[in-house]
Amino acid sequence: MIGIYESNSNNSNWNANTTNLDNALENASPEAPGSSKSYENEENKGGEKVQRRLAQNREAARKSRLRKKAYIQQLESSKIKLAQMEQEVQHARQQGVYISGQVGESAGAASSGIAAFEIEHTHWVEEQIKRATELRAALQARVSDIELRMLVEGMISHYDSLFQIKSIIAKSDVFYLMSGKWKTQAERFFLWIGGARPSEILKILTPQLEPLTEKQADDVNNLQQSCILEEDALSEGMDKLLRVVSQTLTSLPLGDSSSGVLSHSEEMVNAMCKLESLVSFVTQADDLRQKTIQQMHKILTVRQAARGLLSLADFFQRLRALSSLWAARPRDPT
Repeated sequence: MIGIYESNSNNSNWNANTTNLDNALENASPEAPGSSKSYENEENKGGEKVQRRLAQNREAARKSRLRKKAYIQQLESSKIKLAQMEQEVQHARQQGVYISGQVGESAGAASSGIAAFEIEHTHWVEEQIKRATELRAALQARVSDIELRMLVEGMISHYDSLFQIKSIIAKSDVFYLMSGKWKTQAERFFLWIGGARPSEILKILTPQLEPLTEKQADDVNNLQQSCILEEDALSEGMDKLLRVVSQTLTSLPLGDSSSGVLSHSEEMVNAMCKLESLVSFVTQADDLRQKTIQQMHKILTVRQAARGLLSLADFFQRLRALSSLWAARPRDPT
């Protein structure tokens, strides 16, 4: 009996232990699903972020495609306008607005240097029209600042090339360059030492650049005042040179036509040497024009600079168109 009792007691203890273990497992089992749900929630949140990012990227790509499409359409439209402008240029050439190898009345008009300059300047004008058309299309299409900056810097570099070819012809025939015969009639109206006054260009451009910040407005105003001072200094130097040459010529004693040049050759050579300083004046004037463009580029934002360069190109293109109209105007018979 005692053995049976002990056996029953052991079985009872085993059953109790088994029951306690089962209860512990049952009590612990609900925690697993909770942990799994928490992991699934975090995974879902991470997936939603990825999906949102992908959606944003797709939307950005779609907008970029639309901008590029608009840009291409603007370029196509601009090509048509460019073709029309090129026809106007060709028409102007036929009317003699662009000089085509027969320059002026001086003996130096037939020089190879002048002929080469005329060809290069004509090509420069044509390239300027193309660059302005591309810049206009880019502004209308609202391309990125990076793309716009490339066009702006290309336009400024194009102006640099103009100053370079002008420096070559200035050394070859400074009187030809200063006469403005390489420009159209209306452009000559704005001529100052082989080109336009930088201060006048700033007056034309500034209204097209607004709105300017207070600092930008101050910088532009300071630049304009600086240009005026340098222009005045160059103009005074030119006036002084004119007086010196005039005094040199008028100080010569009267002589007959047969011996005058020979007897006063030293004075004539002296006057001629003084005239060579005209090259320096043209160089300084072009340096001022180039510096003004570069300074404005630093003051303005890339979009303001683009608008300014486009306005400048449009202004001179309108002067050329005005010259074409002037050349074709009906004249009263006399």
